[in-house]
Amino acid sequence: MIKNFIPLSVPNLKGRELEYVTQAIETEWVSTGGPHIDKFEKSIAEYLNVGQAVSCQSGTAGLHLALRLCEVGYGDEVIVPTLTFIAAVNPVKYCSAEPVFMDCDDTLNMDLNKLSNFIEQECEFKNNKLINSATGNVIKAIIVVHVFGNLIDMERVIGIAKKYNLKVIEDSTEALGSFYTKGKFKNKYAGTIGDFGVYSFNGNKIITTGGGGMLVGTNENLVAKAKYLSTQAKDDGLHYIHDEVGYNYRMTNVQAAIGLAQLEQLEDFINVKERNYYLYKEKVKHLNGIEILEFNKGIRPNFWFYSLVINSSVFGLTRDKALISLQKLGIQTRPIWGLIHEQKPYKKNQSYKIDKANHYLESILNLPCSTNLSEQDVDSVVKQLASLYKRGDQNV
Repeated sequence: MIKNFIPLSVPNLKGRELEYVTQAIETEWVSTGGPHIDKFEKSIAEYLNVGQAVSCQSGTAGLHLALRLCEVGYGDEVIVPTLTFIAAVNPVKYCSAEPVFMDCDDTLNMDLNKLSNFIEQECEFKNNKLINSATGNVIKAIIVVHVFGNLIDMERVIGIAKKYNLKVIEDSTEALGSFYTKGKFKNKYAGTIGDFGVYSFNGNKIITTGGGGMLVGTNENLVAKAKYLSTQAKDDGLHYIHDEVGYNYRMTNVQAAIGLAQLEQLEDFINVKERNYYLYKEKVKHLNGIEILEFNKGIRPNFWFYSLVINSSVFGLTRDKALISLQKLGIQTRPIWGLIHEQKPYKKNQSYKIDKANHYLESILNLPCSTNLSEQDVDSVVKQLASLYKRGDQNV
């Protein structure tokens, strides 16, 4: 048994978080207004090199705002991945629209070949609208997810979207800090290329505010409208006049104070994650039947999560048995998400040739990847993986 528990992904709060939160408390700006909110929004916008950023209650809230600003509504459809966290898809339903599910490729991101095939073979482009032949509904948008900080080919995504008049929402909730190093979008960050990009600051993300999110977009007028909608759509704050239905999607000043301190450390966090990623890769390469999934070429990923791919017939253990065994040893891991098209609320929705996602559903195990993770912790995890490899199914 390992002496110390090694968690999967926990916050690292060793910067100026306490100092900034204390400022918020001492000035009594603790709710949904205050100077830290404005400063955090400006700091994120500067980091991403965009004109404006809008803080919100969660990444999910940001996705909902993005869909509304893309004018997705009743009877519309949105193309989404099945291999992602369900929060990427639920906001489609909030808009009374329906998702259409796409498979993943070997990067875990949406399979763009299948996306193209679906559009060309299963849809009709008429009067500048993409019509799903099976349902007769208009497809308004694509939500692409940069899974685990690994960037999808946005050049190709944007090319498809322009050809068929589709809006693009980048779910960058796992990808803050990832950017392209080659191609048309060289030096552009995840979330800054599509019509809208959304980030999450949940407790397990690369930086956290405890909860919260951020929205950016290419049209600054629409980004300003996102701010308006997220703050209850006040047209006259003094007399409480509201011309539209808005939302209480605001971030608190205390959360923003934490976020400011976290953002100051983001590049250091990425450096630690990169170091540990390559340590894992080097140390597991001698173990048959497992490998660490690569990140795409031509990008600087944020290395948010590490994906161990298990070939159970060679390794001697299934993914689930490995998970249980590591848990008993004090090492927290997790399987990849259950495929969304198989979830009860979405079983009646259309899915297109889902194949590879089924494979990765059974074979991916996420390894500990906190920014607090030491080289010794990585050694401990790999040593236990090696011991499981030697034991096989015998003692599980």
